[in-house]
Amino acid sequence: MEITIKIPDELAAQAQARGLDVEAYVEEILAQRVGASLSASGQARTPEEIRAWLDSLAQFSDKIPPLPETISREWIYQDHN
Repeated sequence: MEITIKIPDELAAQAQARGLDVEAYVEEILAQRVGASLSASGQARTPEEIRAWLDSLAQFSDKIPPLPETISREWIYQDHN
């Protein structure tokens, strides 16, 4: 992949301060960002893992009482004094 960008002076100065050319510095930044997003989320989930997670979320959904036709303030606070 090839990307052409206009390089701000600040970016060039940061690259120079690290002793890198701008291209190498930008590659380093992108690698860190991609690595951080992967480590924050763990690994990419397989479709089977996603399905298992969704199923675990829904496992007790049959125990949720139905909502009334109209939601009133009294209904919302029915369990509060």
